[in-house]
Formats: sequence, structure tokens, C-alpha cells
Amino acid sequence: MTITIDEMAAFCKRKGFVYPNSEIYGGMAGFFDYGPLGVEVKNNLKAEWWKANVTQRDDVVGIDGSIIAHPKVWIASGHVGCFADMMLTCEKCKEKFRADHFIEDSLKIAADGMKAAEINRLVKDNALKCPKCSGQFQETQDFNLMFRTFVGPKTDDKSVAYLRPETAQLMFTNFRLVVDNARLKLPFGIAQIGRAFRNEISPRNFLFRCREFEQMEIEYFVHPDKTYDCPYVESVYGHRILVYSAEMQAKHAEAQEMSMKEALDKGIIKTSWHAYWLASAHRWFIGLGAKKENFRIRQHVATEKSHYALDTWDLEYNFPFGWKELQGIANRTDYDLKAHMEHSGQDLSIFDEETKQKVVPHVVCEPSLGVDRSFLVFMFDAYSTRKDEKGNEVVVLKIHPKLASHKAGVFPLVNKLEGKAKEVYESLRSDIPCFFDRSGSIGRRYARADEIGIPFCITIDFDTEKDGTVTIRDRDTAEQRRVKIDDLTNVLQGLVSCRIGFADL
Repeated sequence: MTITIDEMAAFCKRKGFVYPNSEIYGGMAGFFDYGPLGVEVKNNLKAEWWKANVTQRDDVVGIDGSIIAHPKVWIASGHVGCFADMMLTCEKCKEKFRADHFIEDSLKIAADGMKAAEINRLVKDNALKCPKCSGQFQETQDFNLMFRTFVGPKTDDKSVAYLRPETAQLMFTNFRLVVDNARLKLPFGIAQIGRAFRNEISPRNFLFRCREFEQMEIEYFVHPDKTYDCPYVESVYGHRILVYSAEMQAKHAEAQEMSMKEALDKGIIKTSWHAYWLASAHRWFIGLGAKKENFRIRQHVATEKSHYALDTWDLEYNFPFGWKELQGIANRTDYDLKAHMEHSGQDLSIFDEETKQKVVPHVVCEPSLGVDRSFLVFMFDAYSTRKDEKGNEVVVLKIHPKLASHKAGVFPLVNKLEGKAKEVYESLRSDIPCFFDRSGSIGRRYARADEIGIPFCITIDFDTEKDGTVTIRDRDTAEQRRVKIDDLTNVLQGLVSCRIGFADL
């Protein structure tokens, strides 16, 4: 079932996943708070990403950098000088709009990477007016997206600092320390999960475009002479996905499904490292229950590619409001390390033992993924409905058990069985995140659990005291099995980890 972004926002608020920030004071655009269920799903999501990309790898280590850094960091990175979106301002009411989004919404054309002169021409040729007051627009202006703040008691220019607009730069400024401490050898990656801040001109589409958000990011470093030598690429050769190259976009052609090997052989994807990380990102999503057909990879065209990038691809998801970026994967070359070497005067080169060379490594890929956008993907692909026994349509959130806020609900069939049900609940909760519910009919409790994505429900009934078994119910199929209480923890752990299937019980 497809629902709109506004319907998803309403569902998330109603069930305790995500709330509008400061709603009692009228709210604040671009900021959201995760509720009791949402924070658990979000934490599970981050834990699964960290496990897959750091804990279970020998070539990636993590850091947790500060939100505020020395302002020279952002001068060196280019953010102070050129981290901006183009803005349209109404001459009459002074309302401000992000220019590319306004063009896309008004004319239904792609405006990514469009220059100011082209936007001004389109506004003039199409007589576009302010949607608030029908006033004329001023010439397009740049608007820097960084939030400014002050460090210390003074509020002068010498005390200016910035909330970080991305997590990447701390991985570059700490590069030598991390390499030395972790005894890293090329190729290797540095990973980080953390908050970032962008003063969006017009945040919209719920969690998709916020002013405060979280990123899960890796900077993957290789020897500058080995940017085409990925030792892991054969493991993804057979992985298939929709591919939308720059050439396809220029010709207004449709995206084509192909394997990573096909894309490499045809020269569509330029490096084996890019193919590997693109496929790995897609596999991570579908391994946690996202629908394979809702993804594609899209190459940046020349006008939208960052100035430092050799090549950039986005993993995109087909949101209700169209194909949009979910994860950007850029080949940043040695731009960042060299920029920080120049501005700091510090040597960030390392000695490569294999080649016996002192080198400035290249960032061959920078998988940068938004936590909040990922949360939306899993919620959209999990959202479904079915008819209950009375013929009413009810919501079933088929979110992967590893991401679910709770793995099980424990219910006494009737109130007189509450004592035994509490015993079962207490025996589970130290190993399995679960909750206890005695309110309403058993059917109503099942429905509540289905709606918030609880994969398994355990019911204590009158046979429990006779034979030491309970009923376990599967959320996705509504099928039920009898399981011994003594085996319950192991069974649930197997089901949640997908080591066993419900049909195997």
C-alpha cells in the first residue's frame, strides 16, 4: 500500500515514532523529535549499520567527532566560501524560496545543478510569481546553509563558529591520529555516525529534508595508484540494480537494470570501488527488509557534481514524491586531505609499507547515508494493511525484526492469567526487548502490536499451566504455533536474527 509523506508523518506522530519539534509552541520547521517507538527503531537502525560497516569489518574503524570544530576547518573544506543553495526572494512580501525546488515544483522539470542565470531566465520566461502574494522575484542569490554560533562570552567575529554541516571533515582532521592509533594500512575506512545541521531555506517532506539530521558516513582511503583495484568487487559482480547513468539522463532514456559487472564492463561505473560500495549499500537495505525494486543508482551529471569529486553516484529511493537521493557515494580523490594540509601546515601523508612510498591517500568512495531518510525508507516499505475478522482494514507495519522497537509482546489471555504472563515476561526481558499488555481483548492487543511493527506476540492461555507451552503469533501471517516456555528465549532469538523461520516451528 502506498501512502503519502503527509500520511506517514501523521501515522508516525499518532503511534509515537516521530513528533514535530516544539509543537506546543507552534512547531519549528525542519526539526523533529523521535518518540518512544521511533527512538528504538532509529537506534536499532544505527546499530545494524555500524555492525555491518565497522564491527564486522577488519578494514574500517570508527570515531565520534565534535559537532563544533575550529572555524578554519570549514574554510579549508570550502563550506564557508561555497556551501550554499540558490534562493529566490519576493520583492513584495520578502518570502524566500529555494530556487531549484521552486523551479521543479512550478515547471515540473529537473533543476539539480541549474545555474543562477538559467533560473532567472526560467522565472522571467514563464512569468513565475510568488505563490504567497503574486509579487515579482528578485534576482537569484546564494544562501550559505551553515548555522553560525559563538564560542565563549563574546559575540564578535573572532568568536564565530559553525554547527557542522556534515560529519566528514572530522575524519580528515583526525586522520593521522586515527591511522597511528589503529595501526591502519591502506586500503582502510574511517566511519562515523553523528548529527549535522543545515539551515535549509525551505525544509519539506517530513524527515526527508530537515535542518537537523543524522548521518552514517565512511571515508574510504586507498593508495593513489590503486584507485581502480578493489579486492572485494567480485563479491558484488552478480548484484543487480536499476542503473541511471549521466548518459541515460542526457538522452532522457529509462534506467536499466544490470549487474555490477555489466556496469563496469560497459564503463558506466568507472571504478570497481564505486561498484562495490553501491552494491553493498543496496544489499544492506534489502537485507533489512526494504524492497529491492524501490531503489536505483543514479550518476551525477556534470553540472551537479561537486567540484572535488572525480565521480559521484547516488543510491536513490522511489519515495511517494519521486526518486530522491538516499545515499551519496562520491570519489573525493585527495582533495580534503590536501586542503587541510595547505590550511593547517600539517603533514597528513602516510607511509605505505607495501609500496614503500609516502603518499596522500585518495578517498575513493565516501558512502554518506542519512539516518532519518533511511528510517523513512524502512517505514514506507514496512507499511501495509489487511482485513481483520470483521472486514475492517487495519495497518500492519511489517518492519524487519532486527529494526522493530520491541521484538515481542507478552499477553495474558484473561486477567486471571496475569501472574503467569508476568513470569514469562520477566524471564524474557533481559534477553529480548519486549512489552507486557493486558488491556482489551486479545484480538485488539494483536492489532495494536501489528500496527507498531511488533513481529511476535506470546499469549499465555489456560493450557500454559497444564503443559508449559505458550502460543506465539507471527505478525506478517497471523499464524500461530505452540512453543515450550523453556525454549521461548532461544526461539525468539532465532526468529529475530532470521536463523530460523516461523514455518520451521
